[in-house]
Amino acid sequence: MTRKNTWALFVLAAALSFPLTGCKDTKILQENEQLKAQVAELQKENGQVGNDLETMTAARDALTKENERLKAEIKNLKTRSSRKRASSRKHRGS
Repeated sequence: MTRKNTWALFVLAAALSFPLTGCKDTKILQENEQLKAQVAELQKENGQVGNDLETMTAARDALTKENERLKAEIKNLKTRSSRKRASSRKHRGS
């Protein structure tokens, strides 16, 4: 009799657990779909950030070149003005 009761309880417990398992599976599937959507969104954002990074890097490189050109121009102008001052001093002293 105990064996029959044990098997009956086991069968009853198994039968009751199947709907709960199905419910958990549904929740897990929904969560999985949400996570997939989040991953897709993050991948999209990552791609956009990569594009932004390339754009900013190109802009930085252009600004660096312009900065170097302007520094060279300033240096060239300082050299010219110092030559003019030196030559004008010579003429005054003569």
